[in-house]
Amino acid sequence: MRSDIEIAQSVTMRPIGEIAKTAGVPEEYLEQYGGYKAKVDYRLLREMTSPDGKLILVTAINPTPAGEGKTTTTVGLADALRRLGKNAVVALREPSLGPVFGVKGGAAGGGYAQVVPMEDINLHFTGDFHAIGAANNLLAAMLDNHIQQGNALGIDVKRITWKRCVDMNDRQLRNIVDGLGGRMQGVPREDGFDITVASEVMAVLCLSESIPDLKARLGRMVVAYTFDGKPVTASDLKADGAMTALLKDALKPNLVQTLEGTPAFIHGGPFANIAHGCNSVMATRMAMRLGDYAVTEAGFGADLGAEKFFDIKCRYAGLKPNAAVLVATVRALKHHGGAAKQDLNKENLSALEAGLPNLLRHAQNLRDVFGLPCVVAINAFPTDTPAELDTVRKWCRSAGIRVALSEVWAKGGAGGIELAEETLRLCEAENHFRFAYDAQEPIQEKLDHIVRRVYHGTGAVLTPAARRQAQELDALGYGNLPVCMAKTQYSLSDDPSLLGAPDGFAVTVRNLKVSAGAGFLVALTGEILTMPGLPKSPAAERIDVDETGRISGLF
Repeated sequence: MRSDIEIAQSVTMRPIGEIAKTAGVPEEYLEQYGGYKAKVDYRLLREMTSPDGKLILVTAINPTPAGEGKTTTTVGLADALRRLGKNAVVALREPSLGPVFGVKGGAAGGGYAQVVPMEDINLHFTGDFHAIGAANNLLAAMLDNHIQQGNALGIDVKRITWKRCVDMNDRQLRNIVDGLGGRMQGVPREDGFDITVASEVMAVLCLSESIPDLKARLGRMVVAYTFDGKPVTASDLKADGAMTALLKDALKPNLVQTLEGTPAFIHGGPFANIAHGCNSVMATRMAMRLGDYAVTEAGFGADLGAEKFFDIKCRYAGLKPNAAVLVATVRALKHHGGAAKQDLNKENLSALEAGLPNLLRHAQNLRDVFGLPCVVAINAFPTDTPAELDTVRKWCRSAGIRVALSEVWAKGGAGGIELAEETLRLCEAENHFRFAYDAQEPIQEKLDHIVRRVYHGTGAVLTPAARRQAQELDALGYGNLPVCMAKTQYSLSDDPSLLGAPDGFAVTVRNLKVSAGAGFLVALTGEILTMPGLPKSPAAERIDVDETGRISGLF
């Protein structure tokens, strides 16, 4: 069996100029980065008058070590739609270097449903993440310099909330002390690094719709508090202009192609637990403007990625999705049902049936909470048995949920025809899209609505510290912002060991903070790391390059 990178390298890519013509991007808006990737100027959105296409969200059950194949399904579905004669365009997130070199490997789809050039996409791509890191760290430098040069704003160094960042898994940098070495070397203080995708700059870039909007959002970011409790922003430090200058090209969506030549925008990639986990609004809008069908995805399971796609991204951008595709694998469902990882390739109908409630809960949320037509995509594996596939179909149909088999990993777009046909039907179905809560509600009520309606728990319990923070944030005028729940991706609850579809649990919010530039409150639950570490055997150990520059071992 060939690896993903071997499959990707076996396909002859079309020049990016041809892909741009296929997508309907005029040459004057195209900025090429070599022969097979380009940026598209955001002026195109202002000057195009064509109506928006239909928006399809691909999401998934709670992720497991067995994998679900959300990106693979997204790519394969778009290829299948084009095989049916539909003008489909993909909009995806950019991979972070940290997971690429850590545990995940490549993040550009898999098998015969990939975006290419996959090596470039997984590594430096067009430099967007480097620009985001530079802007983040410029702000950190200007903050510390302001304190060093007299601290005219009265910043309390024990209430600095802004961290430096690097796009790598490096646990050594989570908690550090800097500014050592004497009076002229800075003010000594506790500090730390986040991974770049956890930076608020990333979230801001992905929600911005123009350069003025980007600058305004950057300026609103809170970096610290004064001795009397007032927030200090990037605008207060006069950093917003220079940061925008660093990010003006990173704001432009990146255009590439699938293995079958379908146009694909890949742009931005905020963490799906600490932030909203979606590609940029600009890329989604561009896919909708250029295609009759825009196929996009959101990070992790539907309880995190889809909920934030709806309640944060769609709320701010005024987007109304037409249909949702919920990805699951037999292997992952057996894991949710208690099967051990080493036994997932064996037929186990009892474990499968024990895990299926997780799938049904997500599907019912999409349909009943958010009001969207939904289809379950069974992402097929060679080890799936006919009895197992029939069991998934029967459970879905008994719950009134549409279901389709997807074989895009093995067959590309040809393996997604059934899913594409079902998705097309859903795009014409009755649609009652709505949010899970009203942003104007009190913070506690918004948290309760998410826990009760989406997670099916009893409610949110705030620690004494979180209650004080909620009162402070409300007093500062941030109480009417949407809520971004930062919790484990592995469970509907805040306990990663509670698999399947648990009930009767409360979610404990231990910390509340504001991402004022992005425009949401972050509710931290459990142990959420914003700087991952490398595993005992990182994927980086298996990546290499030969004398011709050909990369191997990426995935």
